[in-house]
Amino acid sequence: MQIDRRTILAGGAALAAMPGAARGATDPIAWGPGGRWQGLREASVSVFRGIRYGVDPGTYRFQPPRAPIASHDVQRAIAFGPTCPQRGTGPDRAEDCLFLNVWTPEARPGARRPVMVYFHGGAYSGGTVVEPLVFGNRLAAAGDVVVVTVNHRLNALGYLYLARLDPRFADSGNVGQLDLVLALRWVRDNIAGFGGDPTRVMVFGQSGGGAKIATLMAMPAARGLFHAAATMSGQQVTGSGPINATRRAEAFLARLKATPAQAATLPVERLIDALGAEDPILGGGVYMGPVVDMRSLTRHPFWPDAHPLGATIPLILGNTREETRAFIAPDGPVLRGIDWSNIAARLAPQLRIDVHPEWLVAQYRQHFPAMTPADLLYAASTAGRSWPGQVIEAEARATAGVPAWVYQLDYSSPLRPGGGAAHTDDIPLVFGTLDTPGSVSGTGADARTVSARMMAAFVALARSGNPGADWPRHTLPRRATMIFDRVSRVADDPRRWERELFAQFPYVQPGT
Repeated sequence: MQIDRRTILAGGAALAAMPGAARGATDPIAWGPGGRWQGLREASVSVFRGIRYGVDPGTYRFQPPRAPIASHDVQRAIAFGPTCPQRGTGPDRAEDCLFLNVWTPEARPGARRPVMVYFHGGAYSGGTVVEPLVFGNRLAAAGDVVVVTVNHRLNALGYLYLARLDPRFADSGNVGQLDLVLALRWVRDNIAGFGGDPTRVMVFGQSGGGAKIATLMAMPAARGLFHAAATMSGQQVTGSGPINATRRAEAFLARLKATPAQAATLPVERLIDALGAEDPILGGGVYMGPVVDMRSLTRHPFWPDAHPLGATIPLILGNTREETRAFIAPDGPVLRGIDWSNIAARLAPQLRIDVHPEWLVAQYRQHFPAMTPADLLYAASTAGRSWPGQVIEAEARATAGVPAWVYQLDYSSPLRPGGGAAHTDDIPLVFGTLDTPGSVSGTGADARTVSARMMAAFVALARSGNPGADWPRHTLPRRATMIFDRVSRVADDPRRWERELFAQFPYVQPGT
């Protein structure tokens, strides 16, 4: 059965309306305790789109998710479910967004293939898995694994902390995380019917998706639901404290001109508009993220150390060499007209570590005399923005003696002006979606080589709990790091100078 991509991305309304007689004779059906689902056979994989794992949360806003009642009828799983409402434009959106998608080589009970569950990026406020960059068909086929992608509640719908303002919403600060827990319970209970092994579930996620995973590793409700993990440019050293989270909720409600109880019943569009409220701690739009609420999350994920709950979970941690190339355009206002006279002022707002910017520029110029101002800004902003969180988490795992493997993506995009390895560049390399919208990897031999290497490592972790014999664990003081590039290699402490430079200053997790 030939399926038009535009129909799928639009929500598949035309397909959902097709009579049962139109179903192909080879279209797969999977079943489990949660029900029976009919998907589609596309090339070498079976695809099940838009499987509901939670009841419409619009009927119980700011409260934990609820599993749907199992149905004995065959449910059509051929069109993606909606994405959580958020600011900006994007795929079909609705508050009723608790849906997941499955790609499998064959929906055969007993096949017991490793399962790879992906959580999308976009911090905790945006993003979706309804985009070709993270479709699981190639990863499932090449890795002989079952791939699951999950949409869940975001921003105020998933992380608005109201507990100290209205006890009826005691869990509101972490319901987005609890959605992911519910999705993982669905996987545990039903994935065998799709050919997966519920005892070998790996979670992986990029940016905000990685941060969600780091948080799940500190949540007792997620214990035993996954057995390996990989975070890609996404760390969560600390969660929001309840006092600051309450201040943010008050700012949000003031913008909304509503009480918590009123916010629970207002049109969702009003809530999305109120996300433009000024954050009382950080400035800019109000931050939403997991909260140390002493219920779902009783301590920080990686402070003062790696949470003991995650000690048995093998973990890959990775970053790209120049993360901030994704955020700072070479022809944008930050870099336009940059020179040595103004670089410190341009650099300072890009840092998340409170360090003297003129002094920092001088240190980089002394150590890297060939750097241009633009090169220095990308390097220093990456090292002082997203990378320190990974260093802290990797060091904490190594100190605790628990399994961790660290990577750095150095593969330079042949399509991006200025090249470099930027934030999100590892997504198509891991999914094998090199030729899809959003990818800047190119489709040449080098891109295919890097992609095959990264896919193999991630699949190996899912299959055996180890990404491969040629990738040493991250231990101290060696700090072995896999450098993914045209020719991948292991390097010990490859950015030692930058690591030691920034270790002199305290790292503050955004949203704390």
